[in-house]
Amino acid sequence: MGADERDELVADCRLRMATDLFAHTWDVVVLAALGDGPLRRRALRRRIGGISDKVLTEALNRLLANGLVERRRHAEAPPRVDYALTPLGHTFADGPMRALGTWVTDHGDALFEAQEA
Repeated sequence: MGADERDELVADCRLRMATDLFAHTWDVVVLAALGDGPLRRRALRRRIGGISDKVLTEALNRLLANGLVERRRHAEAPPRVDYALTPLGHTFADGPMRALGTWVTDHGDALFEAQEA
């Protein structure tokens, strides 16, 4: 990435907007949990483990607002709602999230050692 590209990212806040997607710990966890396909809220919460209902609601609302997750209502009795990655959500999960996962797998020990020093 050249200096002009970096300046453009910073000038229009795209870099901050992108890094904000990693700012909320649970958002990335929710995206990862939805990576295998749509889930109902209760199944999503079970898959994640350790997340409160309030925090899950907040994470889903942020992800919905950012266009990374969609809420699907099914016309059934009783009504059913599930959550799924949008095409944009898939690009985020398969791109930056996967790259970060690979990086931390490759360099996590060195990062941990540096933090301990």
